[in-house]
Amino acid sequence: MEVLSIQHVFKSYAGHKAVNDVTFSVREGTICGLLGPNGAGKTSLIRMITAITAADEGTILFRGEPLNHLHPNEIGYMPEERGLYKKMKVAEHLLYLAQLKGLTRDQAKQRVKEWLERLSIMDWRDKKVEDLSKGMSQKIQFIATVVHNPKLIILDEPFSGLDPINANLIRDEIFRLKELGASILFSTHRMEQVEEICEDIILMNKGKVVLSGEVTAIRNAYKEHAFLIKYTGVLPESHLNNRLTLIQPGKMKAQLHAGEKPGHFLGQLLQSGLEISGFEEILPSFNEIFIKKVAETNA
Repeated sequence: MEVLSIQHVFKSYAGHKAVNDVTFSVREGTICGLLGPNGAGKTSLIRMITAITAADEGTILFRGEPLNHLHPNEIGYMPEERGLYKKMKVAEHLLYLAQLKGLTRDQAKQRVKEWLERLSIMDWRDKKVEDLSKGMSQKIQFIATVVHNPKLIILDEPFSGLDPINANLIRDEIFRLKELGASILFSTHRMEQVEEICEDIILMNKGKVVLSGEVTAIRNAYKEHAFLIKYTGVLPESHLNNRLTLIQPGKMKAQLHAGEKPGHFLGQLLQSGLEISGFEEILPSFNEIFIKKVAETNA
């Protein structure tokens, strides 16, 4: 089932098409990356998904129903620009935000207590938000996003300002929420996080979707027949040498021709007398794919 379906959506501001005929879906119970350079249209799209603004044209379906004013209570949104009230105390603030999302006060108290304990910040419940560090504020913002058990969680740069320990903590909670059935739309400029966390991606540029699909399938589609070879000994003279690039002693890159069988190439290397301890295909990083695809669509 699709938790979110975007169908031919348009949004313009002062004659500029911020979102231009965008169509994609987010599968239920998955983590989907929403990617793109600054100005690609991601924020405009998120504002429509969360019902802050309305689409000029097109359809947005939430769990099979046209998006309506009730659905934001089933969505959690953590914007890149954090929106906590600095003069409020942490627990009071979270109780207030949880009740805005439809929880009773008793439900909100229980959920806030559980989350403060989960993230090991119960001691900060009576501190004012303005007294928190950036990383601590980030954890409070995360709780505010998920405290009402949303079906769809939208996270915009959720690891910004977090040290490695707390980044791992939030990452583990994201995976836990996914296992409990939540769907996550994850926006970031850090492509290594995409490879680590996301199952699917949507790449936008200039208001359009320019690439979408499963992360593994996309990386395989963009591979360039390159292999990493680990070896011992001295590289002998061979007609294959002009297709080998030394990375460091004991490690080199081989560039195969399109359609050439890796096993055949490996056999030729072995026949040349080279002792090989590793032979694996190099898949392009998402950073490389991102740069290549955006450059293509900017041309």
